[in-house]
Amino acid sequence: MKQLRRAGERGHADHGWLDTWHTFSFAHYHDPGQMGWGALRVINDDRIAPGTGFGTHGHRDMEILTYVLEGVLEHRDSMGNGTQIRAGEVQRMSAGRGVTHSEFNPSTEAPVRLLQIWIEPSARGVAPGYAQKAFPADARRGRLCLIASGDGHEGSVSIRQDAAVYAGLVDGDEAAAHDFAPGRFGYLHVVRGTLCAAGISLGAGDGLKLRDESRIELTDGRECEFLLFDLPPGRA
Repeated sequence: MKQLRRAGERGHADHGWLDTWHTFSFAHYHDPGQMGWGALRVINDDRIAPGTGFGTHGHRDMEILTYVLEGVLEHRDSMGNGTQIRAGEVQRMSAGRGVTHSEFNPSTEAPVRLLQIWIEPSARGVAPGYAQKAFPADARRGRLCLIASGDGHEGSVSIRQDAAVYAGLVDGDEAAAHDFAPGRFGYLHVVRGTLCAAGISLGAGDGLKLRDESRIELTDGRECEFLLFDLPPGRA
């Protein structure tokens, strides 16, 4: 099964300081047909204006990945972490039994753009945790670069779920492919540019749900950046 969702079908909110697109139901955007896919619950494409950000707020029982696309994001949390996350870096915050944090754009001139991704954990009520790692462009060029996984293999950040998140950059003749084990869910999110996936042309912001598909091939990219999720069965 392949199900295409175009960028303009997503939820959108412009708060002035924050311009955000919601792939799945989030905050004031609710669509009962878009509550997540497998263990994947949230993909928010956020643009935060200079000198603004999210004040201190709490989370629990969620694996939260922040993938910075442009600019710098400043992070502080109740675990004692105070860091800056730059373009090409991934932050993993396991909320566990509870954590508070803030996110701020320290620039006085440039916005910061990021994807915030929520994945439902396999266990609840555990201790919170934190990790951060850079994935240079050359590691993502013309291939699938594993950025998050359940066991942290291939240098990825570890998450508390049997899921794998890949980042890739393709342009021209560059291509990538992924094989899914039986029963797995897949989700492709195009960050920018265009590409052909499973014979379907996609552009920036488009998404493709996959279920009972053994393989996906990604070809004909034009300055394309994407994320591919390999997920355990669950929400459909």
